[in-house]
Parts: sequence; structure tokens; C-alpha cells
Amino acid sequence: MTTTLPSPSSLLPVRLRLVPPGSGPHLVDGAWWPRSDDLTVELPRLVGALPHSWPQIAHATVNAALWSSFPGRLLVANHVIELHHAAGRRTPETICLLAPRRGRWDLLVVPPGTDRAEALRLLSTADGDASSTRGSLFPRVSAHGA
Repeated sequence: MTTTLPSPSSLLPVRLRLVPPGSGPHLVDGAWWPRSDDLTVELPRLVGALPHSWPQIAHATVNAALWSSFPGRLLVANHVIELHHAAGRRTPETICLLAPRRGRWDLLVVPPGTDRAEALRLLSTADGDASSTRGSLFPRVSAHGA
């Protein structure tokens, strides 16, 4: 019998902050700071850290230039997630998670190599405090979509 031990990085907490529920619509729903540029390792960890109230994610759209590997789909917790390249030349560093007919969530991706102080500043913008940077990264969307 073979026992596979989890890698030390898989034991570390996922660095994720989400906009508090009920705080109104936002252009970005949170921020995620992955530990590496390997999407095949990081995406399953992210999905596993999402709130239980979120439905099962079926699609993820990312800026493929940020990641070292980019398969067409990925098996996460016995469920296939289809991966898509973000369109556009100036694609922001985000990940769009989609559960068809159930919801869409856009997260700012703080690149893995980002300086710790800067990454923590970016992550803290989603924790619900009233910092001056919160408005620029997580702007509210008006009821009219403007």
C-alpha cells in the first residue's frame, strides 16, 4: 500500500478575501493571492476554500499569461472545471468563476511573486474595512449598471 503525503504548500491556508455578502454589487467580488503560478495546483485549492453557499463551479476564465500551465479542463473534487482564456489584449489579472444559471464571481488575482506588503494591502481591500483603497479595487456598481 502506498501513502501519498500532501505537499507542504497544500497544508498552507488559501490567501483569499471576499467582499462581504450583502454589501451590494461590486465589479470584483474579492482577491486571491495564489502561492505559485501553477493553475493545476492553485485552482483546486481556491475552489476548496470557497464558501459552501457558492454553487459548484463549472467554468473558470483566466489570463493564461499569468499561469505556467493551462490545461483545457481540470478535475477538482471529482468535478470537471472547463478553463477558458480571457479575451482581450489588456486582460486584467482576474479569474472569473462561473456556475451556469447559478452565479458568477470575479476575483482579482494578486500574482504569486508580489511583494508581501503590497499583496496584503490588495487582499485587505476585500475584508470589509473602510480603507481608502477599497473603493478603487472593489467599486460598487450602481443599480443602473453604470
